[in-house]
Amino acid sequence: MDLDRLMGKHLTRYFDPGRTIPEETLQRLLRFLRSTPSSVNVQPNHFYVVATPEGKQRLASNLGERFMDNSEKILNASHTIILTTRADVSDSHLEAVFAKERADGRFPDPAKQELWESMTRDFLNLRSYGYKDLNHWMEKQTYMAVGLTMMAAAELGVEATPLEGFDPASVDKAFKVRETGHSTTVLLALGYPDPRKVYSNPISRFDADRLFTFV
Repeated sequence: MDLDRLMGKHLTRYFDPGRTIPEETLQRLLRFLRSTPSSVNVQPNHFYVVATPEGKQRLASNLGERFMDNSEKILNASHTIILTTRADVSDSHLEAVFAKERADGRFPDPAKQELWESMTRDFLNLRSYGYKDLNHWMEKQTYMAVGLTMMAAAELGVEATPLEGFDPASVDKAFKVRETGHSTTVLLALGYPDPRKVYSNPISRFDADRLFTFV
């Protein structure tokens, strides 16, 4: 990975509508997204991969009136991923996580798996009843997935632009997200930049002495 190149690049705001991510590249990126970690392996997400003209139009038309300037990005991007987050952790979801871990042999020692499940339940109860921030905590896991996927996209030569400019309730309704027990957290537009509209001006960030404290 060329970190120097990444440090000097802007996020793509104008995608080339004539270019599509090759299927092999897309599947590699989705496999990576599936592999991204989450705290206590809670896996709180469901992902909608918007690729068809109909899907793009549905998303672009339901961003909300004040966010319609993002519709061009959706329509011109090769793909957009709608990243949704669970509203809560139901017993059935948690049991499905544990069942998959057992099937995959995550903890070959059954005693360790049992201990892990007990610790996970305690931690989730703390989030639900102690800190009372369960949904917010799960959304943090979603943003971790976004950040890692953006880095993976760059490694594959794909531009990835996160978008928060949308009305979550409108997107939820358009894609029937809440019926699944999730809500929309963030969008990730993927594709290739329009060569006529590539930013060439330097990025602007605070100097290191303002940003870092060494203890």
